Amino acid sequence: MSESGGENVLIREQEGEESDEEELIVTKPLTEDLVGDCISLLCKIGNGLAHAYVKLNAKERGLTDISILSTFIHLRYVDISINYLKDISPLSNLTHLLWIHGDDNLLSSAQLSDLPYLQVASFAHNRIKDTEGIGHPLLESLNLIGNEIHTISGLDGNKLNKLHTLELRGNRLERAAGLYIPSLRKLYLASNGLTNISGLERLENLQTLHLRDNLLEHLDSFTGGMKSLQYLNLRGNIIADVSEVNNLQNLPSLRALVLAENPCAEDDHYRLDTLIILRKLERLDKNEFSEEERMEADDVVRDRLEEEQEKEEMDLDNGL
Repeated sequence: MSESGGENVLIREQEGEESDEEELIVTKPLTEDLVGDCISLLCKIGNGLAHAYVKLNAKERGLTDISILSTFIHLRYVDISINYLKDISPLSNLTHLLWIHGDDNLLSSAQLSDLPYLQVASFAHNRIKDTEGIGHPLLESLNLIGNEIHTISGLDGNKLNKLHTLELRGNRLERAAGLYIPSLRKLYLASNGLTNISGLERLENLQTLHLRDNLLEHLDSFTGGMKSLQYLNLRGNIIADVSEVNNLQNLPSLRALVLAENPCAEDDHYRLDTLIILRKLERLDKNEFSEEERMEADDVVRDRLEEEQEKEEMDLDNGL
């Protein structure tokens, strides 16, 4: 951004894909009068003898500066989405915050001082490039969809021991390293550039894993350490052979699997072959297995066992 003449105008340069387009943005700080229009929810504070407004909805106000918020220390809920903010550091003063919504701004970082009560933080569709400075001890849900994150760093599982949902769809991740947060139950990594999931194998509480639209060809990174995983979405990767599903036998709780839009899903016997490998699977590509499919899989497994037994007997007879 740069200033233009004496008109107090900022120039927003379009990043990501190179573009000659520029959007003029009028400099607009959050003022006390504007805060008065945006603030609500009168609550007791401290020992209960005093009251303060604790909710701020400053969504879509064209804001470029929220410095004034550092003095509104009793705020618990802040929505500053759809503005032109590059700096949210004033929120570090708000130690009573429970949730922050800062989607659709110009943030390059989500870094804040550790906020002791923060439970929900959403910074989707910004320009955030890393995951440093996120260590809020009661944080339960973190949304970083649609940013520019290449690698995960600074997420300390010991600090973030309440975090159960992490949204990282639509970033630029090529590796899953740095995501060892044992408390995670839902992890969304769709639309990145992942070629394997090394780094996730010890997430024993993980129940839902979205890996749609990545570059996964092999599934050998899945281990028994992911003992709670129930739902796995692998749609739109480059898995060519249904035999890769054998690697998912390590997942004792897996009940729903999505493999559509992979080359292996084009095979005529794809559903049957998958069910033969994963006998406890209940749903494939969002369609439950029918009783007929289960019976057919049972028949194939029985026939194969009989063939193996006959071969063993023949080998014994031939002295092999």
